[in-house]
Amino acid sequence: MGRSKGGLSTKIHAVVDALGNPVSFHLTSGQACDLDGADKLLPDLAADTVLADKGYDADERVIEPLRAQGKTVVIPPRRNRKHLREYDKELYKARHLIENFFAKLKQYRAIATRYDKRAANFLGAIYLAASVIWLN
Repeated sequence: MGRSKGGLSTKIHAVVDALGNPVSFHLTSGQACDLDGADKLLPDLAADTVLADKGYDADERVIEPLRAQGKTVVIPPRRNRKHLREYDKELYKARHLIENFFAKLKQYRAIATRYDKRAANFLGAIYLAASVIWLN
C-alpha cells in the first residue's frame, strides 16, 4: 500500500499485488491524511500480508483491524511511538514494488501533472494507465 502526489492537490492511494501489479486506487485531497486512503482501501483487501510505510502506522485504524482479519502487518513504527513495534525488515524490502508502480504511473504526463480537473476523470486516467502497466 502506498500513496503519491499527483499534480498539486491530489494524493493517489494505491494497492499493488505481490508482483507489483495495481489492484485498487483511491483519491484524496493533497492535504488529507494518509490514513484516509487506508480507510477506503484496506477493508476489502484480499492479501494475507500488508506492507506499508510509516504513514500507515496507526494501531486503531490500520494495524488492529488487519490483525483481526488474520493478516500479517509489515509497517515500520514511527520514531515518536512510545512502544516500538517489531516488523520484518527483510519482508519490508518488497515495498519497492509500490514505489516502482508509482514511478511507472508518473511516466504518463497527464497523471504526473494532473491535466484533468475533475476527480472522476483523473481517476479514470489512472485506471487506464494502470491497465497499460498491467499489460506490459
